[in-house]
Amino acid sequence: MSYVAPPDVVDSMLESGETKTQLTAGQLVLRAAFSVFLLAGATVLAITATEETGVDLIGALLFPMGLVIVVLLNVELLTGNFALVPLAVVDRRASYGTMLRNFWWVLLGHIVGGLTAAALFAAMLTRWWTTDTDDAAKGIIDMTVTKTLEYQELGYLAGAGLALLSGILCNWLVALGVVMGMTSTSTTGKIMAIWPPIAAFFALGLEHSVVNLFLLPAGIMLGAPVGIDDWWVWNQIPVLLGNFIGGFVLIALPLYYAHRKK
Repeated sequence: MSYVAPPDVVDSMLESGETKTQLTAGQLVLRAAFSVFLLAGATVLAITATEETGVDLIGALLFPMGLVIVVLLNVELLTGNFALVPLAVVDRRASYGTMLRNFWWVLLGHIVGGLTAAALFAAMLTRWWTTDTDDAAKGIIDMTVTKTLEYQELGYLAGAGLALLSGILCNWLVALGVVMGMTSTSTTGKIMAIWPPIAAFFALGLEHSVVNLFLLPAGIMLGAPVGIDDWWVWNQIPVLLGNFIGGFVLIALPLYYAHRKK
């Protein structure tokens, strides 16, 4: 059978977290840039499907293809690393220094890849900014406003706090999807295990920091009335923190203490 039992899944989590701290800076940046491109394509596809059908669930069912490919190709995803790498530190397989080094280079790769993907998709959707925006571009603009200015209207404590909470719940599901990919040794089994939690996060409209590193700059490039400061203050920073809490505290630690081998 291709099923992997939870204690062995925890072993895989620890091994993966340790391995990620041993990669070179160049490998981390390249893998991180590659993964955000995959998520960017899945995001545009999901938004296009939602805008054209008027059914949010259609987009949610399509979006997980991005993360499935990320997991199958074993490239870097910061939100997954938030669960796996600190766990290696807890188990004394890695140090705090190597953990922070991993986070920094992966975040840098996501920023580079996100900005590049945002520019390419914005140029394509507007035909080099020569035509009115199409349905997908309008959807991106609307989501950019929702994910920044609507938090701002609540004030910092309530607005940033809501973004933080959304980030926690989001990475509870995304990190769960990454871990579920370890519950099978077959490609089909991995795909089937990853798909449901990722579809759930997108359907619920929760905040994913890596997707936002593409989505929000793309919205700004397409003409959303949002500044770079709005992007980082009202979304990116609190969402990053929330994603860390959701992945490490709600997924990694409970599984580790529940199933670790003595």
